[in-house]
Amino acid sequence: MQLSELVFLGERILAGHVITYTEAEQLTKVADADIVLLMAYANKIRQHYCGSKVDLCGILNARSGMCSEDCKFCSQSVYHQTASPVYPLQSAAALVSMAKQAQAGGARRISIVTSGKGMENDPDFADILVILKAIIIETGLQVCANLGTLSFSQAKQLAAIGIKRYAHNIETSERFYPEVCSTHPYSERMNTIAAARAAGLELCTGGIIGLGEGWQDRLAMAFTLRELGAESVPVNILNPLPGTALEHLCPPPPLEILKTFALFRFILPSAVIRPAGGRELNLRDFQGSVMLSGANGLIVGNYLTFSGRDTAADLRMVTDAGLIPG
Repeated sequence: MQLSELVFLGERILAGHVITYTEAEQLTKVADADIVLLMAYANKIRQHYCGSKVDLCGILNARSGMCSEDCKFCSQSVYHQTASPVYPLQSAAALVSMAKQAQAGGARRISIVTSGKGMENDPDFADILVILKAIIIETGLQVCANLGTLSFSQAKQLAAIGIKRYAHNIETSERFYPEVCSTHPYSERMNTIAAARAAGLELCTGGIIGLGEGWQDRLAMAFTLRELGAESVPVNILNPLPGTALEHLCPPPPLEILKTFALFRFILPSAVIRPAGGRELNLRDFQGSVMLSGANGLIVGNYLTFSGRDTAADLRMVTDAGLIPG
Protein backbone atom coordinates (compact mmCIF):
# COMPACT_ATOMS: atom_id res chain seq x y z
CA MET A 1 0.00 0.00 0.00
CA GLN A 2 1.34 3.42 -0.97
CA LEU A 3 1.75 5.97 1.80
CA SER A 4 -0.43 8.42 -0.12
CA GLU A 5 -3.24 5.82 -0.11
CA LEU A 6 -2.86 5.31 3.64
CA VAL A 7 -3.06 9.06 4.28
CA PHE A 8 -6.05 9.40 1.95
CA LEU A 9 -7.92 6.59 3.71
CA GLY A 10 -7.07 7.93 7.15
CA GLU A 11 -8.35 11.38 6.24
CA ARG A 12 -11.54 9.90 4.80
CA ILE A 13 -12.26 8.04 8.04
CA LEU A 14 -11.67 11.24 10.01
CA ALA A 15 -14.28 12.82 7.74
CA GLY A 16 -16.82 10.08 8.50
CA HIS A 17 -16.09 7.38 5.94
CA VAL A 18 -16.86 3.81 7.03
CA ILE A 19 -14.01 1.56 5.96
CA THR A 20 -14.75 -1.40 3.70
CA TYR A 21 -13.28 -4.87 4.04
CA THR A 22 -11.27 -4.36 0.85
CA GLU A 23 -9.79 -1.14 2.17
CA ALA A 24 -8.94 -2.76 5.50
CA GLU A 25 -7.33 -5.66 3.66
CA GLN A 26 -5.06 -3.19 1.89
CA LEU A 27 -3.93 -1.85 5.27
CA THR A 28 -2.61 -5.28 6.21
CA LYS A 29 -0.01 -4.76 3.46
CA VAL A 30 1.50 -1.69 5.13
CA ALA A 31 5.23 -2.36 5.44
CA ASP A 32 6.89 -2.57 8.85
CA ALA A 33 8.78 0.64 8.10
CA ASP A 34 5.45 2.45 7.65
CA ILE A 35 3.58 1.04 10.67
CA VAL A 36 4.32 4.23 12.61
CA LEU A 37 2.25 6.22 10.10
CA LEU A 38 -0.58 3.69 10.37
CA MET A 39 -0.41 4.03 14.15
CA ALA A 40 -0.43 7.82 13.89
CA TYR A 41 -3.66 7.80 11.91
CA ALA A 42 -5.20 5.26 14.26
CA ASN A 43 -4.30 7.62 17.10
CA LYS A 44 -5.89 10.57 15.27
CA ILE A 45 -9.05 8.52 14.65
CA ARG A 46 -9.21 7.58 18.35
CA GLN A 47 -8.83 11.22 19.37
CA HIS A 48 -11.43 12.41 16.87
CA TYR A 49 -14.13 9.86 17.74
CA CYS A 50 -13.38 9.05 21.40
CA GLY A 51 -11.33 11.84 22.90
CA SER A 52 -8.52 11.33 25.39
CA LYS A 53 -10.20 9.22 28.08
CA VAL A 54 -8.86 5.70 28.71
CA ASP A 55 -11.28 3.21 30.29
CA LEU A 56 -9.55 1.15 33.01
CA CYS A 57 -11.12 -2.19 33.90
CA GLY A 58 -10.00 -4.81 36.41
CA ILE A 59 -11.06 -8.45 36.27
CA LEU A 60 -11.79 -10.82 39.14
CA ASN A 61 -11.72 -14.58 38.74
CA ALA A 62 -14.74 -15.47 40.87
CA ARG A 63 -14.65 -19.20 40.10
CA SER A 64 -11.60 -20.87 38.63
CA GLY A 65 -10.74 -24.03 36.72
CA MET A 66 -12.50 -27.26 35.78
CA CYS A 67 -14.10 -25.80 32.67
CA SER A 68 -15.74 -28.46 30.51
CA GLU A 69 -14.77 -26.74 27.23
CA ASP A 70 -11.65 -27.38 25.15
CA CYS A 71 -10.60 -23.83 24.10
CA LYS A 72 -7.00 -24.46 23.09
CA PHE A 73 -5.54 -21.35 24.72
CA CYS A 74 -7.26 -21.73 28.09
CA SER A 75 -5.44 -22.98 31.18
CA GLN A 76 -8.76 -23.54 33.02
CA SER A 77 -9.94 -26.27 30.65
CA VAL A 78 -10.23 -29.84 31.95
CA TYR A 79 -8.59 -30.88 28.68
CA HIS A 80 -5.32 -29.25 29.81
CA GLN A 81 -2.93 -30.10 32.62
CA THR A 82 -1.78 -26.74 33.98
CA ALA A 83 -0.78 -25.09 37.22
CA SER A 84 -3.77 -22.74 37.16
CA PRO A 85 -5.75 -22.49 40.40
CA VAL A 86 -8.99 -24.41 40.88
CA TYR A 87 -11.60 -23.16 43.35
CA PRO A 88 -15.40 -22.83 43.65
CA LEU A 89 -17.35 -19.59 43.65
CA GLN A 90 -15.77 -17.18 46.10
CA SER A 91 -17.81 -15.45 48.77
CA ALA A 92 -19.42 -12.06 48.37
CA ALA A 93 -17.20 -10.65 51.11
CA ALA A 94 -14.03 -11.84 49.38
CA LEU A 95 -15.04 -10.50 45.97
CA VAL A 96 -16.23 -7.16 47.37
CA SER A 97 -12.86 -6.82 49.09
CA MET A 98 -10.97 -7.60 45.88
CA ALA A 99 -13.13 -5.14 43.93
CA LYS A 100 -12.30 -2.43 46.46
CA GLN A 101 -8.60 -3.19 46.08
CA ALA A 102 -8.87 -2.86 42.30
CA GLN A 103 -10.76 0.41 42.75
CA ALA A 104 -8.08 1.76 45.09
CA GLY A 105 -5.48 0.88 42.46
CA GLY A 106 -7.20 2.96 39.79
CA ALA A 107 -9.78 0.68 38.13
CA ARG A 108 -13.00 2.48 37.27
CA ARG A 109 -14.76 -0.68 36.14
CA ILE A 110 -14.63 -4.29 37.29
CA SER A 111 -15.53 -7.46 35.37
CA ILE A 112 -16.56 -10.53 37.37
CA VAL A 113 -15.60 -13.73 35.57
CA THR A 114 -16.57 -17.35 36.24
CA SER A 115 -15.01 -20.44 34.69
CA GLY A 116 -17.23 -22.90 32.84
CA LYS A 117 -19.25 -22.89 29.65
CA GLY A 118 -22.05 -20.73 31.00
CA MET A 119 -25.03 -20.20 33.25
CA GLU A 120 -27.55 -22.68 31.84
CA ASN A 121 -28.54 -24.92 34.78
CA ASP A 122 -25.69 -23.47 36.82
CA PRO A 123 -26.51 -23.73 40.54
CA ASP A 124 -24.27 -20.74 41.32
CA PHE A 125 -26.26 -18.23 39.26
CA ALA A 126 -28.50 -17.06 42.12
CA ASP A 127 -25.46 -16.54 44.35
CA ILE A 128 -23.67 -14.72 41.55
CA LEU A 129 -26.55 -12.24 41.33
CA VAL A 130 -26.23 -11.54 45.05
CA ILE A 131 -22.47 -11.04 44.73
CA LEU A 132 -22.76 -8.71 41.74
CA LYS A 133 -25.36 -6.56 43.48
CA ALA A 134 -23.18 -6.38 46.60
CA ILE A 135 -20.20 -5.16 44.57
CA ILE A 136 -22.34 -2.52 42.84
CA ILE A 137 -23.74 -1.23 46.14
CA GLU A 138 -20.52 -1.30 48.16
CA THR A 139 -18.08 0.08 45.60
CA GLY A 140 -20.00 2.26 43.17
CA LEU A 141 -17.86 0.74 40.41
CA GLN A 142 -19.29 0.04 36.98
CA VAL A 143 -19.67 -3.73 37.19
CA CYS A 144 -19.60 -6.05 34.17
CA ALA A 145 -20.53 -9.73 34.17
CA ASN A 146 -18.52 -12.34 32.26
CA LEU A 147 -20.30 -15.62 32.98
CA GLY A 148 -20.15 -17.55 29.71
CA THR A 149 -23.23 -18.50 27.74
CA LEU A 150 -26.42 -16.90 28.94
CA SER A 151 -30.17 -17.03 28.29
CA PHE A 152 -32.29 -13.95 27.65
CA SER A 153 -34.04 -14.50 31.01
CA GLN A 154 -30.71 -14.55 32.83
CA ALA A 155 -29.53 -11.47 30.96
CA LYS A 156 -32.70 -9.66 32.09
CA GLN A 157 -31.94 -10.62 35.69
CA LEU A 158 -28.47 -9.16 35.37
CA ALA A 159 -29.88 -5.93 34.00
CA ALA A 160 -32.43 -5.79 36.81
CA ILE A 161 -29.74 -5.72 39.53
CA GLY A 162 -27.77 -2.94 37.84
CA ILE A 163 -25.35 -4.69 35.48
CA LYS A 164 -24.87 -2.46 32.43
CA ARG A 165 -22.46 -4.49 30.31
CA TYR A 166 -21.98 -8.17 29.49
CA ALA A 167 -18.58 -9.53 28.49
CA HIS A 168 -18.43 -12.48 26.12
CA ASN A 169 -15.71 -12.82 23.50
CA ILE A 170 -16.19 -14.27 20.04
CA GLU A 171 -12.43 -15.15 20.21
CA THR A 172 -11.68 -15.10 16.47
CA SER A 173 -13.37 -15.28 13.08
CA GLU A 174 -16.23 -17.68 12.46
CA ARG A 175 -14.06 -19.43 9.84
CA PHE A 176 -11.15 -20.04 12.23
CA TYR A 177 -13.21 -20.72 15.36
CA PRO A 178 -13.33 -24.56 14.93
CA GLU A 179 -9.51 -24.52 15.18
CA VAL A 180 -9.85 -22.92 18.62
CA CYS A 181 -12.77 -24.78 20.22
CA SER A 182 -14.72 -27.93 19.32
CA THR A 183 -16.97 -28.42 22.35
CA HIS A 184 -19.40 -25.60 21.57
CA PRO A 185 -20.05 -23.76 18.31
CA TYR A 186 -19.47 -20.14 17.36
CA SER A 187 -23.25 -19.75 17.06
CA GLU A 188 -23.67 -20.27 20.83
CA ARG A 189 -21.42 -17.30 21.47
CA MET A 190 -23.43 -15.20 19.06
CA ASN A 191 -26.68 -16.32 20.71
CA THR A 192 -25.41 -15.17 24.10
CA ILE A 193 -24.37 -11.80 22.68
CA ALA A 194 -27.82 -11.42 21.10
CA ALA A 195 -29.50 -12.29 24.42
CA ALA A 196 -27.41 -9.70 26.28
CA ARG A 197 -28.19 -7.02 23.72
CA ALA A 198 -31.91 -7.87 23.75
CA ALA A 199 -31.90 -7.44 27.54
CA GLY A 200 -30.53 -3.92 27.13
CA LEU A 201 -26.94 -4.66 28.12
CA GLU A 202 -23.92 -3.10 26.48
CA LEU A 203 -21.42 -5.49 24.92
CA CYS A 204 -17.81 -6.11 25.84
CA THR A 205 -16.78 -8.56 23.18
CA GLY A 206 -13.48 -9.11 21.45
CA GLY A 207 -11.05 -11.95 21.09
CA ILE A 208 -7.48 -13.12 21.03
CA ILE A 209 -4.76 -12.89 18.41
CA GLY A 210 -1.78 -15.17 17.92
CA LEU A 211 -3.75 -18.42 17.78
CA GLY A 212 -2.45 -19.26 14.31
CA GLU A 213 -5.10 -17.22 12.51
CA GLY A 214 -4.39 -15.11 9.43
CA TRP A 215 -5.01 -11.44 8.76
CA GLN A 216 -8.31 -12.32 7.10
CA ASP A 217 -9.49 -13.82 10.39
CA ARG A 218 -8.52 -10.74 12.39
CA LEU A 219 -10.33 -8.52 9.91
CA ALA A 220 -13.38 -10.78 9.91
CA MET A 221 -13.46 -10.64 13.71
CA ALA A 222 -13.22 -6.84 13.71
CA PHE A 223 -15.97 -6.46 11.12
CA THR A 224 -18.21 -8.84 13.06
CA LEU A 225 -17.65 -6.73 16.17
CA ARG A 226 -18.60 -3.65 14.16
CA GLU A 227 -21.82 -5.33 13.04
CA LEU A 228 -22.59 -6.23 16.67
CA GLY A 229 -22.03 -2.63 17.75
CA ALA A 230 -19.68 -3.71 20.55
CA GLU A 231 -19.05 -0.81 22.90
CA SER A 232 -15.90 -2.39 24.34
CA VAL A 233 -13.45 -4.58 22.42
CA PRO A 234 -10.82 -6.39 24.51
CA VAL A 235 -7.94 -7.71 22.40
CA ASN A 236 -5.86 -10.41 24.05
CA ILE A 237 -2.51 -11.61 22.72
CA LEU A 238 -1.74 -15.29 23.20
CA ASN A 239 0.15 -16.17 26.35
CA PRO A 240 1.15 -19.77 25.49
CA LEU A 241 0.81 -21.19 29.00
CA PRO A 242 2.47 -24.54 29.73
CA GLY A 243 0.04 -27.42 29.56
CA THR A 244 -2.34 -25.83 27.07
CA ALA A 245 -2.74 -27.06 23.51
CA LEU A 246 -1.00 -23.92 22.22
CA GLU A 247 1.93 -23.94 24.63
CA HIS A 248 4.48 -24.26 21.81
CA LEU A 249 2.97 -21.56 19.57
CA CYS A 250 5.03 -18.41 19.07
CA PRO A 251 2.90 -15.25 19.55
CA PRO A 252 3.08 -12.40 17.03
CA PRO A 253 5.96 -9.88 17.27
CA PRO A 254 5.35 -6.39 18.71
CA LEU A 255 5.08 -4.55 15.38
CA GLU A 256 2.43 -6.98 14.15
CA ILE A 257 0.49 -6.52 17.38
CA LEU A 258 0.62 -2.72 17.05
CA LYS A 259 -0.50 -3.04 13.44
CA THR A 260 -3.46 -5.14 14.56
CA PHE A 261 -4.56 -2.56 17.13
CA ALA A 262 -4.28 0.20 14.54
CA LEU A 263 -6.38 -1.79 12.07
CA PHE A 264 -9.04 -2.38 14.71
CA ARG A 265 -9.23 1.39 15.30
CA PHE A 266 -9.68 2.05 11.56
CA ILE A 267 -12.55 -0.48 11.53
CA LEU A 268 -14.04 0.44 14.93
CA PRO A 269 -13.50 4.19 15.23
CA SER A 270 -15.88 4.76 18.17
CA ALA A 271 -15.32 1.64 20.30
CA VAL A 272 -13.26 1.26 23.44
CA ILE A 273 -10.38 -0.85 22.16
CA ARG A 274 -8.81 -2.49 25.18
CA PRO A 275 -5.37 -4.19 25.24
CA ALA A 276 -5.83 -7.17 27.53
CA GLY A 277 -4.11 -10.42 28.50
CA GLY A 278 -0.65 -11.04 27.07
CA ARG A 279 0.23 -7.41 26.37
CA GLU A 280 3.01 -7.30 28.95
CA LEU A 281 4.61 -10.52 27.70
CA ASN A 282 4.31 -9.83 23.98
CA LEU A 283 4.66 -6.06 23.58
CA ARG A 284 7.53 -5.82 26.06
CA ASP A 285 9.23 -2.41 25.60
CA PHE A 286 6.51 -1.39 23.12
CA GLN A 287 3.66 -1.41 25.62
CA GLY A 288 3.47 2.37 25.67
CA SER A 289 3.22 2.39 21.88
CA VAL A 290 -0.14 0.60 21.99
CA MET A 291 -1.62 3.72 23.58
CA LEU A 292 -0.52 5.61 20.45
CA SER A 293 -1.96 2.94 18.12
CA GLY A 294 -5.62 3.68 18.72
CA ALA A 295 -6.16 1.98 22.09
CA ASN A 296 -8.35 3.79 24.63
CA GLY A 297 -8.93 1.13 27.27
CA LEU A 298 -6.88 -1.27 29.37
CA ILE A 299 -7.36 -4.36 31.47
CA VAL A 300 -5.40 -3.46 34.59
CA GLY A 301 -4.10 -5.60 37.44
CA ASN A 302 -3.94 -9.37 37.25
CA TYR A 303 -5.65 -11.60 34.70
CA LEU A 304 -7.65 -14.75 35.30
CA THR A 305 -4.79 -17.19 35.76
CA PHE A 306 -1.59 -15.15 35.39
CA SER A 307 -0.23 -11.89 36.73
CA GLY A 308 -0.39 -8.51 35.09
CA ARG A 309 1.72 -5.58 36.16
CA ASP A 310 1.39 -2.87 38.77
CA THR A 311 -1.56 -0.61 37.97
CA ALA A 312 0.53 2.45 38.84
CA ALA A 313 2.79 1.63 35.88
CA ASP A 314 -0.23 1.49 33.58
CA LEU A 315 -1.53 4.81 34.89
CA ARG A 316 1.86 6.35 34.18
CA MET A 317 1.87 4.81 30.69
CA VAL A 318 -1.53 6.35 29.96
CA THR A 319 -0.60 9.83 31.17
CA ASP A 320 2.80 9.68 29.41
CA ALA A 321 0.86 9.17 26.18
CA GLY A 322 -1.06 12.40 26.84
CA LEU A 323 -4.23 10.48 27.71
CA ILE A 324 -6.53 10.63 30.73
CA PRO A 325 -7.32 7.62 32.95
CA GLY A 326 -11.07 7.52 33.39
